[in-house]
Amino acid sequence: MEPSLLSHSLTGIVAHLVYFGIASVAVAVFVALYVTVTPHHEFRLIRQGNTAAAISLGGAIVGYTIPLAKAVAQSTSIAEMLLWSGVALVAQLLAYGIARLILPQLSAHVDEGKTASGIFLAAIAVAIGLLNAAAMTE
Repeated sequence: MEPSLLSHSLTGIVAHLVYFGIASVAVAVFVALYVTVTPHHEFRLIRQGNTAAAISLGGAIVGYTIPLAKAVAQSTSIAEMLLWSGVALVAQLLAYGIARLILPQLSAHVDEGKTASGIFLAAIAVAIGLLNAAAMTE
């Protein structure tokens, strides 16, 4: 292997690790904020076998990660990636808040294990994530 090729590959690996690490922390921050905003206690409910809570939280994570992945792929700097990840976070929290305004009992239904409510929240989160990623421009 040529020294310049090895050097280029190592540079790419370092950049990968940096972006992947920061994106992983962004997902953890999103999850921490999301479970703080929701009145139901996702992790406790999931430990108890509540499928609605697992679907709802899983959908929120996927819905956030879709635009985050686009931000990682298109950003030319870490600052730019963090900006777009912040936009994605706000969009997800707003979507959850609007869903709660439309269906005020949504969180109580997730707490009760009503799978339909979990699926609805997951679908909203994924839809918002897809639209958010599509709307991101360089």
